[in-house]
Amino acid sequence: MVASPFEEPPLDCPRCPRLVGFRHELQGLHADWKNAPVRSFGRLDARLLIVGLAPGMRGANRTGRPFTGDYAGDLLYSTLLKFGFAQGTYRADPNDGLRLVDCRIANAVRCLPPENKPLPVEFTACRPFLQAELAVMSNLRVLVALGKGAHDQILRALTVRPAGAYPFVHNRLHKLPTGLVLADSYHCSRYNTNTGRLTTEMFHQVFEGVRSSLET
Repeated sequence: MVASPFEEPPLDCPRCPRLVGFRHELQGLHADWKNAPVRSFGRLDARLLIVGLAPGMRGANRTGRPFTGDYAGDLLYSTLLKFGFAQGTYRADPNDGLRLVDCRIANAVRCLPPENKPLPVEFTACRPFLQAELAVMSNLRVLVALGKGAHDQILRALTVRPAGAYPFVHNRLHKLPTGLVLADSYHCSRYNTNTGRLTTEMFHQVFEGVRSSLET
């Protein structure tokens, strides 16, 4: 059964003045970009939800689809295809026909923040959207946090306490008191891969654990 819809942020969402101002600035510079809150990608009846921190400037903010159009998307979507969480061909284009399978992708903050750094008040303002999304994902079993920021926001959205009992550690699976499993991964950014903090093999290991958790 498909869960009922939830309300995505409006494309002119006014909640965060700093992000609104940045959005308007980019609309003037790049009129052909989306420059709006990025909607989640994938079905609400998925058992897996991947949560990033916020849209990338030349990725989701430009294309309108999470992790589409930048290096992070190259690694993420190739991994999802490898582990059966996606079908089709990823071409860094929201019209490439790629389809997610039993998987959905969201961001903790839906608008592009300057320097990719949301402020605490912006996390708080945007959290109701993630909470509403979680509330209607009735089949949800596993979440993947891409980076510590996403990890922290997932715990806050689920009101898991004490949060310190679930520290962010790459490739750790946390069994939460909500019954969900939280899988931690370093963010699949070019910076992390170029510095060796995250390798393709390390990223694949996370999704091996995710697939195993879903099959048990």
